[in-house]
Amino acid sequence: MRCVIARFPFELTKNGVLESMKGVKPELVTAESVIIGRRHYPAKQVGEVVTRQDRRDFSAGEVLRAMARLGFTCRTAPEAVPAPAETPLERASAMLGTSLTG
Repeated sequence: MRCVIARFPFELTKNGVLESMKGVKPELVTAESVIIGRRHYPAKQVGEVVTRQDRRDFSAGEVLRAMARLGFTCRTAPEAVPAPAETPLERASAMLGTSLTG
């Protein structure tokens, strides 16, 4: 399949991507990711390995679109979940070093 990443055309196949990623240790996923085999890889890492370009030259979205078209499962960055608000009683209890439970 022909796709364009960082303004350069690439002929990618699912088997070619699998072969390129074989033996590559996944980095910690903190944003968008691609599942290749049973491993979760950051999208930027996949793009760097497959295209041999610097990660700063392309966006994660370009890689996600290409990998999704090849049939790989892609995940977007998880939404940040706000921490539950602390009640005034809980805040005061924490300041005193005591617990409300118990």
